[in-house]
Amino acid sequence: MTDTEKASGRTRRATATTTPRASVRGGTGRTVKAPAHVTAATTTTLATPPDGFHAPAVYIVRAGEDPWDDAELREVREGLIETAHELRAEIAVSENGIADLLRDSGEGAGDDQADTGTKNFEREHEMSLTNNARGMLLQSEKALRRLADGTYGACESCGSAIGKARLQAFPRATLCVTCKQREERR
Repeated sequence: MTDTEKASGRTRRATATTTPRASVRGGTGRTVKAPAHVTAATTTTLATPPDGFHAPAVYIVRAGEDPWDDAELREVREGLIETAHELRAEIAVSENGIADLLRDSGEGAGDDQADTGTKNFEREHEMSLTNNARGMLLQSEKALRRLADGTYGACESCGSAIGKARLQAFPRATLCVTCKQREERR
């Protein structure tokens, strides 16, 4: 319970959580109902390997797909690391640009409405791009954590295999096609 919850008198009710688990040999994932006192962070049993990913047999694939191999996993991991570095650099540049735009926005005493509108548009656009880059960075870091804890390739919603081809095309994917379509319809 947080200090805020204590002060307001609110309590958090323990509920059971559903945690997707991948089989150790590869096959399909299965969903395990965890007790209310166990969180997703405590249900992971595989220790982080030194090279950032486990033996290929740990990661599930869809029926009919070849299992992951070390070279493919290494390529995915290196791509995610490279993307994360690029996004961090992009965010740093964007944050400096936003700071400049905010600093310049107060100097427009003689600007007409069009100039003020243009500055506001540029600032909002830069902030939107930065927020998008932050989101992609979080997704990349999450994919790297999933590689390290052995859950990469398992759908976060239903626990079935996301699909190797889908992950190679979009390595930050966390949902299978069916669950993603269901999410987009909402």
